[in-house]
Amino acid sequence: MTDLSALAIICTLSPSPAASSSELLAQHVLGELESHGVATSSLRVVDHNVKRGVLVDMGDGDAWPSIREQILAADILVLSTPIWMGHPCSVAQQVMERLDADLSETDAQGRPIMYGKVATVAVVGNEDGAHKTIADMMQGLNDIGFTLPAQGGTYWVGEAMQTIDYKDLEKVPDLVASTNDGLARNAAHLARFLREDNYPAA
Repeated sequence: MTDLSALAIICTLSPSPAASSSELLAQHVLGELESHGVATSSLRVVDHNVKRGVLVDMGDGDAWPSIREQILAADILVLSTPIWMGHPCSVAQQVMERLDADLSETDAQGRPIMYGKVATVAVVGNEDGAHKTIADMMQGLNDIGFTLPAQGGTYWVGEAMQTIDYKDLEKVPDLVASTNDGLARNAAHLARFLREDNYPAA
């Protein structure tokens, strides 16, 4: 039975319909989540008019409020980003800046509004920096109120200074596939637990 939902926020710099390694890895993670009874959806941030800023709504056609509603409706967030210059890409940073507004938003019981939601991170690149990128994203997501599952990050990085991307691989490497499976299993388990027993009221 599908009783949970997951949303992948894909932070590729490439608008649709261009191929994207960040989207491909996110779709692999979503596929694993589906095998654990999770309904899934995804979006590329660059396909939407998301304004720069740190407010819930920056006005003037800002697309973030509708994206935020999808995040609030989901039990699990998958944040997928490429590495650029050894860091999360600018779109991922923009997403974190927009989520910053929710530090001051609370639910009916006085808890931060993202309490009870699980967050995972997927990273791709052909340079070093996967662990640092996952760490940066996870720390920010945890600050905002998301809960992180055990081994909730997955990544693939190719040989440094080469041009092969995740989307160029003929098959998913076994270690990436097993990591994706563990991430999905743990995320679904944690989300079900939090659905039944969320954090205490403030």
